[in-house]
Amino acid sequence: MVRVLLIIAIVMLTVYCVVEVAQAQGYRVRRMPRWLWAFAVICLPVVGPVCWLFLGRPVKQPGLPPRGSQAPDDDEDFLRGLR
Repeated sequence: MVRVLLIIAIVMLTVYCVVEVAQAQGYRVRRMPRWLWAFAVICLPVVGPVCWLFLGRPVKQPGLPPRGSQAPDDDEDFLRGLR
């Protein structure tokens, strides 16, 4: 039973990484071309996906901090529109 769970986990990790490689923008992928990452993820069962997760994934760019929800009476532009 443990072997089956281990195999399922490896297959799920591989599928996740293949999908992530396919959806990654080619110019943002690190270290190797995207097609080579896909080949490594598929052909190297555990090592390929782990290397992709730690070495190849595009770095998330910091965005603007989320703006908190604002009540309509706190928004000056909204209040000006009512007048």
